[in-house]
Amino acid sequence: MTEDDHDVAVTTPGQFKALGHPMRHRLLFALGRGEATISQLAATLGSNKGNISHHLKVLTSAGLVQAAGTRTVRGGTEQYYRRAFIRLSYDDHGATEAAFRAIAAEIADAEPGPFLMLRALRLSPEHAEQITATLHDLAEQADDGADHPRYGLLLGLYQPSLAQPAGQPPPPDDSSVPAGPPGNGLPI
Repeated sequence: MTEDDHDVAVTTPGQFKALGHPMRHRLLFALGRGEATISQLAATLGSNKGNISHHLKVLTSAGLVQAAGTRTVRGGTEQYYRRAFIRLSYDDHGATEAAFRAIAAEIADAEPGPFLMLRALRLSPEHAEQITATLHDLAEQADDGADHPRYGLLLGLYQPSLAQPAGQPPPPDDSSVPAGPPGNGLPI
C-alpha cells in the first residue's frame, strides 16, 4: 500500500454494482495480500484469466482497484493490480450478502480450520456500546509484520431483525452455536 491509500465508503452505484458479485470480493481479498497480475489472480482463485480480467475491469472502473505497475516478461508486459483502499465500508444488503458469500468461500478453504462462533447475548445498550468499542479497537490493531503468517479477523455485533423469515423456526436464545471446527484463525 502507498501513502495514497485510504478508507473508502461505498456510495456510488458503480461501487455497489462492483461489490454485487462474490468473485469481486474474493479478488479484493487476494489483492489484500499484495499486488498481483491477472495470471496470478486466476491461479490463486482457480478461475480463468478472462473471468478475472472482466471482474478486475469492473472493480477498476468503480475505483476499488488500480494499476500498480508493469513488468516485462518474455517480450510481453504484465500489468500488476492492487486495492485502492485500506478499509472498505458500506451499508447495503446486496453488497453485504455478496461479501459474506466470498468470506464463506475463504473460510471454507482455510487451513487449519478456522475458529468461528455465533452466540446470542442479551445486552444493555451500554454494554453493547462497550463491546462495539472493543471490537473497533481490535480492528484497528497493527499487524506483527510481513514475516508472520496472515490471519483474517471477522468481527461483528448486530441486533437481529425482529421479523422472522417465513417457514423458519426462531433462533436459539442465549446460547452458543459453534459455526465451524476450532482452529488458529481465519486466513484471508
